[in-house]
Amino acid sequence: MGQCGITSSKTVLVFLNLIFWGAAGILCYVGAYVFITYDDYDHFFEDVYTLIPAVVIIAGGSLLFIIGLIGCCATIRESRCGLATFVIILLLVFVTEVVVVVLGYVYRAKVENEVDRSIQKVCKTYNGTNPDAASRTIDYVQRQLHCCGIHNYSDWENTDWFKETKNQSVPLSCCRETASSCNGSLAHPSDLYAEGCEALVVKKLQEIMMHVIWAALAFAAIQLLGMLCACIVLCRRSRDPAYELLITGGTYA
Repeated sequence: MGQCGITSSKTVLVFLNLIFWGAAGILCYVGAYVFITYDDYDHFFEDVYTLIPAVVIIAGGSLLFIIGLIGCCATIRESRCGLATFVIILLLVFVTEVVVVVLGYVYRAKVENEVDRSIQKVCKTYNGTNPDAASRTIDYVQRQLHCCGIHNYSDWENTDWFKETKNQSVPLSCCRETASSCNGSLAHPSDLYAEGCEALVVKKLQEIMMHVIWAALAFAAIQLLGMLCACIVLCRRSRDPAYELLITGGTYA
């Protein structure tokens, strides 16, 4: 009965180690996705520390790959030292992912204030005739999120760019995809996206943070199961004589 329990624990542990390798890839992908998205929306963030959860989750994913390798070798070779190392490193990664969850919630709450403060600055510096990085960001966001202005397209009337052009029009990136003849004129508001960008940017960035949080929580749960199985194998290895004989190939006297 003891040997069956140990064998089952070992089988589950080996399977979990394989999952860890897959999890490592997914975590690194999620972290990289946050970095890429940040690059698209970086003008809406004055606080670069928003990227900390992404950095931590990529580091955790890399470490998780190493953990899977150590765990597989330790389980197959019946190494007490290897399994103990496996549990300790797994515990460290678990703590790291708890930190990711906490930081994710902290920065998720800060997103709205960050975007509200920065999007107004970016819109005020918009220069459609000679687009700089900030202008390209605004155009990109309006096209991708199908929005116009901060709260709606009328916000553009308060910008220096609108007053200088004097043509009563908003950027072409405000034009609906279905409006083929749109030139951004306020005389044809039905051709323009009606929703403002601020709420959509906040929603987008908060969704990304939630992806980070849920990924960290899911794999933290898997790591708890891995630590439990490793501890079971370690404990029974030290207390079950039949298991010791099974490893050494000995027999009862």
